[in-house]
Amino acid sequence: MNRLLETLRVALSALWAHRLRSALTLLGIVIGIATIITVVSAVTGLNVYVEEQVFSLSPDVFIVSKFGIIQGRDQFLAALRRKDLRLAEAERIATLCDSCHDVGATVQGTKSLRAGNRRLADVQINGSTANLAALFNLDVVAGRFYTEAEVRHAAPVAVIGWDVQDELFPGLDPLGRTISVDGAPLRVIGLLRRQGAVFGQSQDKITWLPLTTYEKMSGRHRSVDIWVKAASLAVFPIAQDEVRSILRRMRGTSFREEDPFGMVTAEALQGLWRGISSAAFAMMVLIASISLVVGGIVVMNIMLVSVTERTHEIGIRVSIGARRRDIMMQFLAEATVLAAIGGVIGTGLGLGVASLVARFSPFPTVTRPALVLTALALATSVGLIFGLWPSWRASRLDPIDALRSE
Repeated sequence: MNRLLETLRVALSALWAHRLRSALTLLGIVIGIATIITVVSAVTGLNVYVEEQVFSLSPDVFIVSKFGIIQGRDQFLAALRRKDLRLAEAERIATLCDSCHDVGATVQGTKSLRAGNRRLADVQINGSTANLAALFNLDVVAGRFYTEAEVRHAAPVAVIGWDVQDELFPGLDPLGRTISVDGAPLRVIGLLRRQGAVFGQSQDKITWLPLTTYEKMSGRHRSVDIWVKAASLAVFPIAQDEVRSILRRMRGTSFREEDPFGMVTAEALQGLWRGISSAAFAMMVLIASISLVVGGIVVMNIMLVSVTERTHEIGIRVSIGARRRDIMMQFLAEATVLAAIGGVIGTGLGLGVASLVARFSPFPTVTRPALVLTALALATSVGLIFGLWPSWRASRLDPIDALRSE
């Protein structure tokens, strides 16, 4: 232990003696470690955020849509040629699917809302069946959601988000008041819980109304999305197969042909996001790795210069009894300590950048202790690996030639 402490003390003294050179040597490692900390924190935070806020689809619910999950131009063009899904198909599925607990439908558009002299543009308008409040986990904090009877009779009612209330009815109770969409009046019967923003995009600039009311105002020009809740997780695959079979039969699809619709599940959405985030993560790690390799090469070159400058010192130490192993450990300790210091600085810088990103942008970051430990270990390993060659060269110097050196 005493020998190890003495080795570290001498290593720190040697680094301190060349402070400027040591600081410049650290740059590559600092940048590499800071990049890794920042990127991994951002990707981890985004993964958690996306799973909780964006892809909040229940694991026992799936969506049947005209497009499904599109992952390429050819898939998009093929989906464009499909027939639109209709409310009647959702109702047929609800009647025939034994493994389905609930079936609903939605259609979506963007329109302007008016209330008196006030106007709010680019509001997301969702038409739906009455059971979408449960399927979509909507929380009505005032008033109520519309009923099946109101959907059946295309009642002119609406449930609004907080942004709609704040812009059209500032300081007023919106319940019972009237808003208009494309000139059609709607009575506000409910107010949704405040959702906040996702990636800086407000989730409260929204209005829900009966699907039949939406189609009455705007026509049947949009394909509906059919929401299906399985009777249980155990029968989830069976429910998917049943719905697929029912729709294919209704559309007369041959067994040789692909499904004329797409299916979206929570697992598929999260898998798609993981693929995207993994690609971005791999790219940034590659860039950080290049920086670390460059930093390691700089450490190796500086240590080789140090060996050359201290050749006479090495000769003296060997002549008074230092073993080759001691010389090698001395220079290896210097390289490792140098890289470790760079790792500590880079970690601190990365944590600071991650904190600033979380504070001043809509993108969350999550930094776990394991990430910090891994970054420090990685930086130390760079010094250890790239310090091997200079340390070996120092240990193999001939003591007589070394003593002659000045």
